[in-house]
Amino acid sequence: MKRVLLAAALALAAGATGTAGAAVHTRTPVPSPEETTSTPEMSPTSPEMSPTSPEMSPTSPEMSPSPTATAAASPSGPGCSAIEGNLAEVADQPVGTALSKISELSKLSEAVKKAGLQEKLDSASDITVFAPDNKAFDAIPKEAQDKLMANKEALTKLLSYHVVMGKKAPSDLVEGATLKTMQGGSLTVKGSGENLTINDAKIVCGGVKTSNATVYIVDKILLPH
Repeated sequence: MKRVLLAAALALAAGATGTAGAAVHTRTPVPSPEETTSTPEMSPTSPEMSPTSPEMSPTSPEMSPSPTATAAASPSGPGCSAIEGNLAEVADQPVGTALSKISELSKLSEAVKKAGLQEKLDSASDITVFAPDNKAFDAIPKEAQDKLMANKEALTKLLSYHVVMGKKAPSDLVEGATLKTMQGGSLTVKGSGENLTINDAKIVCGGVKTSNATVYIVDKILLPH
């Protein structure tokens, strides 16, 4: 009986040892190259996924703002909406001709033609025009308007007072600045922003571009001192 039990104990011991050996010799499988997650296509440092890649760079020419997008400032002022549809049309026209394209300046355009100044304005190089709108002309009694329109010399003198040599940018129109006019007199800048005035006339739309001039629409006719 003892021999039987001893044999059984030896058999169990041999089986346990075999199982342990199998466990010791078991190897963890190594992933194949196809299964690895560090392939070039998925690598965060791959050129295709790199945040500094030219295609994704915020400084890439394709993503950079166009230099012409901010090159020129748009006209500004409460009266600009009334002439918005004319801006593209007058941009390549000389100023004497451009005035006739803006409905809000039709009376000024008529006065310029009667004074024989359209050709002079069209041929001038780099000027600024302070252009009274139709409401400014309407503020003058009709009898006085008719008399002025019939007097070419007085009309020429008056209109020449609204023209300044050089294209004046909004940044040039600062409080206290004095501008020399074609007529020989001077204009004085007062205020700032939407309260900017030339003498006592308020600028209702500033910085309108034509091919040879910058136009500032004003709400009053400027009278020479």
